[in-house]
Amino acid sequence: MDRRTMLRGGLAAAGGTALALITGGGTASARPPGPAPALLRRSRPRLTHGVQSGDVTAREAVVWARSDRPARMLVEVGLRPDLRDARTVRGPLLTPHTDLTGKTLLRGLPSGAELHYRVRLTGLDDHRDVSEPVAGRLRTAPGHAPGHRDRRDVRFVWSGDLAGQGWGINPGLGGYRIFRAMSSTDPDFFLCSGDLVYADGPLTETVELPDGRTWRNLVTPEKSAVAQTLAEYRGQFRYNLEDANLRAFNAHVPMLYQWDDHETVNNWYPGEILDLPQYTEKRVDVLAARARRAMFEYTPVRTTRPGRLYRKISYGPLLDVFMLDMRSYKNPNDANDSPRQRHGLLGADQSAWLKRELRRSKATWKVIAADLPIGLIVPDGTAQEGAAQGDDGVPLGREREIADLLSYAKRHRVRNMVWLTADVHYTAAHYYDPGKAAFSDFDPFWEFVSGPLNAGGFGPNALDGTFGPQPAFVKAPPRANTSPAEGYQFFGEVEIDAYGGTLTVRLRDIDGGVLYTKALTPRR
Repeated sequence: MDRRTMLRGGLAAAGGTALALITGGGTASARPPGPAPALLRRSRPRLTHGVQSGDVTAREAVVWARSDRPARMLVEVGLRPDLRDARTVRGPLLTPHTDLTGKTLLRGLPSGAELHYRVRLTGLDDHRDVSEPVAGRLRTAPGHAPGHRDRRDVRFVWSGDLAGQGWGINPGLGGYRIFRAMSSTDPDFFLCSGDLVYADGPLTETVELPDGRTWRNLVTPEKSAVAQTLAEYRGQFRYNLEDANLRAFNAHVPMLYQWDDHETVNNWYPGEILDLPQYTEKRVDVLAARARRAMFEYTPVRTTRPGRLYRKISYGPLLDVFMLDMRSYKNPNDANDSPRQRHGLLGADQSAWLKRELRRSKATWKVIAADLPIGLIVPDGTAQEGAAQGDDGVPLGREREIADLLSYAKRHRVRNMVWLTADVHYTAAHYYDPGKAAFSDFDPFWEFVSGPLNAGGFGPNALDGTFGPQPAFVKAPPRANTSPAEGYQFFGEVEIDAYGGTLTVRLRDIDGGVLYTKALTPRR
């Protein structure tokens, strides 16, 4: 029984103006008579959940923070760790309208640089009331000019699926310790492949493990039931930020974020009406709108168009990352065997955008960040959740959209595509071989799967032969919903050599141990 069947069955219990550095408070003697200094300090705003950065390019980055009360966000950024060379960027007002969260866009950054930043909050009534700062670090992408002086290797990590199937923050086992392992690789950024929260996965305080031990969850009110209101969806994101490992990771590693299904509800698609007793709101479109708003409030995502999640992140001459949204434009889950269907995962507009941007890309490597795998069969009860359906024949249903994209890339000589995903809760490497495929009008490519971060382990899933996937490596747990206490939590690492252009993928376990390595030489 896979994780999706379990869930369906209910078994898984700004600006860039330079400003003077703002410092806070003044002296006690400068203030009028009033409360004691300790009480005055408590009146200052406070950053509640650390800092995050994201969507970093050669010249821009987004910085995120949350306050405990209405306040103004300020970001100091510079090259020195002590920030003596910093400029201060005035960010937005953090108000209850966004659950006191806010994002500041940093522009005009030096390319290929390690930058340090610090976030402060100022009170709205008295600008002398300044919060304690929280510091962070990010690296901007290398410049694009050939032979540019900041040419360097690129390294990033990817995974997905956090706090799923009843496994939340367990302080006794070190919390989300996989983030310590990912941080130790010193990545330029983290590619989150979706399911950063499990809004449909309530937690209980204890879970009995097969070996007689007891798993003990940190539980909050919002994590005690499925999320349905905007406040409850916001609480899903706040819950994960209670983990010290994740907050430390966020402060030092920028995120590229995409969403999948569990940010809303398992296996959802637009227009779905739920038949689940735990939901009083049955309209998925209503739930998804609330989940999307919470997601934009709590992640450092920058969108060029309101509400749109698919985008390209250029990371220097070596790498373009194409962030797909395979959820918002999805057709209903059915047998997935239509011989005439044109779209089903990406939709017409996103498909046209992806083809256009792939053709224009000058980067050596084109990483396709997909929140669903291509060739793995992912059932949704008697229907199909993913692209494949298991008939091993000509493309049908959603496979037709994938086939069209792959043949387009071959026809227009789009070289060096690598697909990365999570979703299925184990790790694997698949080589898609047109010589062994029912549909062969494409250039061979690799797909790498790695996850979960902290969720139930599942798999392995069966492969569909339509595009000829060959499993080069598979590591899966011994039983469905294996707890993180037994390991079987995974992430992937990608490293691109600055001079030879070789892309090396390492699949790693919960403690960072390397399970599998594959080096790919770019085609010219």
